Amino acid sequence: MLTYRDRSSIMGSMKTLTRDQRCSVIRCLCDGVSIAATTRITGAAKNTIQKLTRELGQAVLEFQNVVLRNLPCKRIEIDEVWEFCYAKDKNLPDRMRGEPGVGSIWTWTALCAETKLLLSWRLGARDSANAQYFISDVAERLANRCQMTTDGNRLYLAAVNDAFRGDVDFAQLVKQFGNETGPAETRYSPGKCLGAIKQQVEGNPDMDLVSTSYAERQNLNIRMQNRRYTRLTNAFSKKAEMLAFSVAITFMYHNFVRVHQTIKTTPAVAAGVAKHRWTVGDMVDLLPLAVAGKRGPYKKRISD
Repeated sequence: MLTYRDRSSIMGSMKTLTRDQRCSVIRCLCDGVSIAATTRITGAAKNTIQKLTRELGQAVLEFQNVVLRNLPCKRIEIDEVWEFCYAKDKNLPDRMRGEPGVGSIWTWTALCAETKLLLSWRLGARDSANAQYFISDVAERLANRCQMTTDGNRLYLAAVNDAFRGDVDFAQLVKQFGNETGPAETRYSPGKCLGAIKQQVEGNPDMDLVSTSYAERQNLNIRMQNRRYTRLTNAFSKKAEMLAFSVAITFMYHNFVRVHQTIKTTPAVAAGVAKHRWTVGDMVDLLPLAVAGKRGPYKKRISD
């Protein structure tokens, strides 16, 4: 998993919030509520909510990095969803252009089509370096050969070949878009999709199962459940590290807490990662004892 900050450098604590208050804040953030609205609903201060996001985000990043291993996923769908930090590319100051963590940022996601588990993700530019890192991480988390479908992005071709070395059934779904009338700079949505072509790339994929529909539907879930992804608002992230922590909490909620309507359980249970459905309280309990405001066991001092 992508981490942006070492835990030892994280300052602040959650001593001012009880466990129930933390749960209320996290429920709001995982249901698409903005930070400002969360302060009005829960009464928690803005800085306190940001500290909780940072500290819990780091905790769930580390937890999922450990447990999302040796996964039995057989059908993987991969896609990217666009977001921006600080400002859109066209509005960035000249002094900030080219700097990492500002402007356009893509969230690369890998979704198991059968269990709906988000097994890997990465935040970064839409370039070959991030494609290589992301696909390598996906390959390391799987326990068996799988069928993989991506969109027509050519960055995946070399990345999949290098990461899997032929041990994958890989196909691409290449969509064809029509030309819309009017200047491109005035259009918000891409052109109308006229169809899609299925292309076999490696191995022997079942062409009837070549699809990215579940991954694209998950992109909608991300925009609905995480306010930082909501378009045409001022709720976007101002710092990339806060976006990373927020995404980690959203995906933890998706994998372990939220019951999927199709499989009637959580993706983590369906994939055998968890034995039971988690609660938001279980997520909050991943916070270190020092951060959560709890004292450790008293150690009796032994005299010389």
